[in-house]
Amino acid sequence: MRKFGLFLVVGALLATSSVASDNLASARGVIEQQIIAFLNDDVDSAYAFAAPRVQKVFPEPQRFFDMVKQNFPPVYRPGNYAFGRALSETDGATIAQELLITGPKGKDWRAVYVLERQQDGNYRINGVRLSKLDVPAI
Repeated sequence: MRKFGLFLVVGALLATSSVASDNLASARGVIEQQIIAFLNDDVDSAYAFAAPRVQKVFPEPQRFFDMVKQNFPPVYRPGNYAFGRALSETDGATIAQELLITGPKGKDWRAVYVLERQQDGNYRINGVRLSKLDVPAI
C-alpha cells in the first residue's frame, strides 16, 4: 500500500507546476552527489543524502547501500544519465525529478526521485521509482 501511495504522489507531482530554478539546482545537486557516492562505493556519503524516513527503514548505512545495489542497479552503477522533467505542487517542499539513465548492459531506465526539503533547507531523497524504458533500436 505504501508503494501505491508513493506512485500517486509522484503522479500528482509530475502533473503539476514546474519548480523554481534554485530549488531545482539544489535537488539535482543532491541526486548527482549521491550518484557520485555510489560510483565511488562511499557508503556513508550515499546514505547521508537519504531522507530521515528512508534512514528509519534502513538504520544502518551498509544495509541501505546493499539494498540500492541489489534493487536499483541502474542507480547504483549508471552509465550516461540526464535530468528530465522536475515538478512540485508544494512550492519546492517536495520535488519529483526525472532522471533518464543508461544502466548496466546498456538498458535504458527512467528514475523518478522524490526529494523533500528538510528543516535545515537542504533536500534529501525520500524515494526513487525506477522503470525500464522500451526504446526501439534506431
